[in-house]
Amino acid sequence: MKKNLLTKIGTLVAATALIGGTIAGCGSAKAETTITDEDTAKAETAEAADSSADANDEAETDTVYRTLDEIKESGTINIGVFSDKSPFGYVDENGEYAGYDVYFAEKIGEDLGVKINYVSTEAANRIEYLQTGKVDIILANFTVTEERAEEVDFALPYMNVALGVVSPSDKVVESLDSVEADDQIIVISGTTAETYLEKNYPDIKLQKYDAYAEAKTAFENGNGAAWANDNTEVIAFSLENEGYTVGIPSLGDADTIAPAVTKGNESLLTWLNDEIETIGADNFFHKDYEATLLDTYGADYENTLVVEGGKVQ
Repeated sequence: MKKNLLTKIGTLVAATALIGGTIAGCGSAKAETTITDEDTAKAETAEAADSSADANDEAETDTVYRTLDEIKESGTINIGVFSDKSPFGYVDENGEYAGYDVYFAEKIGEDLGVKINYVSTEAANRIEYLQTGKVDIILANFTVTEERAEEVDFALPYMNVALGVVSPSDKVVESLDSVEADDQIIVISGTTAETYLEKNYPDIKLQKYDAYAEAKTAFENGNGAAWANDNTEVIAFSLENEGYTVGIPSLGDADTIAPAVTKGNESLLTWLNDEIETIGADNFFHKDYEATLLDTYGADYENTLVVEGGKVQ
């Protein structure tokens, strides 16, 4: 950068000298050539502008993605899913990916006519995996938020969700206002629960974990007074594990879950939206629920949780 700055100063000096020589040739007063603070400032401004432009160019090239045609030509699509978050994305006893998100992923691969390469992801690296081209699509309980929509492109939603809080049945947390000063709430890094609590309850101490399995184990070991996560997940946890109660089934605003692609990948985004609308006409996501979530939530939650055809009721 210093070399470029000196070059620009030299250019200004040369231009000043040329102007001075022209004036002298016309019989005007003699012009002296000096490097002033103003010259330096101008050069620094120009250098800063160049550096900013270079940084912008570099930032643009850092984000990579494969278009729809490139995915089809390769014969494989990379889809990021959870591997430890039953019943949405997990690895079953046969070593195969399964769950609500995986059921949808299989349909995507089938209709695209490509094989699926599942990439195990955690909440905190979902955006990173898209921006670096590690995955083409994220299907990992990705809640749509304005902040995330600035970094990735969301397709139409396929599920409703809100935040919930689960706690031991012998000391149920029914309001966050009742959380004591020494108590800690378990959250997973990179989730809407973390963001919501930091913004709305800054005095509550958070115990953060990168992976769902780590948070689950910590909660079961009594490391926190409660666990805040998507309500679908805390409800599932309480139903599958005796001794726990969802004291707060809905916290904050109701949101939706949707697939996400790399920012700017219009061809893949358009195809996904068309796919969600098309399969929605055949009640695909109700079939998905009945195949993967019914045993956990029962029939009563089906119409509450499922979003069909991308249309939120």
